Amino acid sequence: MIGNLGFSYIGFIYLLMLFIPNIIWSKNQPKGYEYKTENKTLLLFERIGQLLVSCTVLIFSDFNLHNWSVWSIWFIISVIFMIMYEFWWIRYFKSNKELKDFYSSFFGIPLAGATLPVLGFLLLGIYGKVIWLIISTIILGIGHIGIHIHHFKKLKK
Repeated sequence: MIGNLGFSYIGFIYLLMLFIPNIIWSKNQPKGYEYKTENKTLLLFERIGQLLVSCTVLIFSDFNLHNWSVWSIWFIISVIFMIMYEFWWIRYFKSNKELKDFYSSFFGIPLAGATLPVLGFLLLGIYGKVIWLIISTIILGIGHIGIHIHHFKKLKK
């Protein structure tokens, strides 16, 4: 459960799947998006989680493909969540780019833009049996999903 040090090409691919749409988003933010009122505690969890996940997913080779086993199911589901995340972004970029689009659900998963990648990385951690990625993803999820919940509640008022 500790992990084997070594480069993870799967981790690298996941980070590309995460960062590329977010870089594009920085130029296509939703109308009325306000980040200055974000909860500082949740923001701290998010930033620490981002750093830990980004490092952890790259430095353990356990996330790379192995021979087929029951654990491979975790990987397949993780990949499905990450693919769904990419499709969620495509839908967002084709939308009017309003707050309701940014905080939308996708195939019944609420706040999909925050939830899907967190689930993808969490299941990747389970697949690789690396407790450090699991812990890092939980920290990220508390902050990232928490911030999205806060914004979503404000949107509904």
